[in-house]
Amino acid sequence: MRGFRERLNAGEFVLTAELEPPKGTSLQRVIKYAKALRGKVDAINITDSPMANVRMSPIAVAHRLRQETGLDTVFHLTCRDRNVIGLQSELLGAAALGVRTILALTGDHPRQGDHPQAHAVFEVDAVGLVDIARRLNEGYDLAGNELKGKPEFYIGVAANPCAPDLEREVDRLAQKLERGAHFVQTQPIYEVEALARFLDKMQGLQVPVIAGVLPLKSHKMACHIRANIPGIHVPDWLERRMAQAGRAAGVQVARELLAQLPQVAQGAHIMPVGSASIVLEVLADSDAPAALAEPATIPLRAANMN
Repeated sequence: MRGFRERLNAGEFVLTAELEPPKGTSLQRVIKYAKALRGKVDAINITDSPMANVRMSPIAVAHRLRQETGLDTVFHLTCRDRNVIGLQSELLGAAALGVRTILALTGDHPRQGDHPQAHAVFEVDAVGLVDIARRLNEGYDLAGNELKGKPEFYIGVAANPCAPDLEREVDRLAQKLERGAHFVQTQPIYEVEALARFLDKMQGLQVPVIAGVLPLKSHKMACHIRANIPGIHVPDWLERRMAQAGRAAGVQVARELLAQLPQVAQGAHIMPVGSASIVLEVLADSDAPAALAEPATIPLRAANMN
């Protein structure tokens, strides 16, 4: 059976889901949900202290999940907490553990999290982190020193199809691709038209795009996102559905979106935001990612990657 990297490079539709590391040392809960997702997703994303709240290392979690479940894992790595020495050290350690698929992110500022007094590093941003991972893949550290062995990272990056300035967003994505990124996972969308507009702006950028799907849990959550998170667009019709049916509507809308995405994207990434059980609700009637993998009728921007 082909893994996440092989399926994505072959132009097949992939499905991923996101889990948060524990705030503590017990992996019982995250392993439980990962095992429940076997046969339903191609890979599990592991976040890096999301919203700047302290969590277990995503590299350690990704390694354990691979051991315990056999699933491919995508570990998030942010520039918030580490200088370029620390970033390279983390990446080389991940490679030694067999964890080689990364999502390179700039990261949230510490003032947003549970240690607001902590100092932010941000010596590089996501563009710089991609460059570091590419150089390691080539067999050299950032200072040009030769490595004993190449890590062979598969490098993912984030993009926002609903960004206020799409030209700027596409330009920044182009910089990440020029540095060596292999695939894209987007911020949440609720309408395929929004993703299609973004893909149109990406003319000439050949990269697999995996669309973010964030199932809404309540009308209150929908209103909070509309009022406080400008990068995520919750349409009027969706707010009305959430007001009428709450969590059930959120699950159903996510299912409807998953059914449409194979026509415009090369994958879907389900983001439960702290409620892993909702991923299982969304995928309750799906036997495997292949159930969603109808051939795209719109030419994909996602060509095979080198």
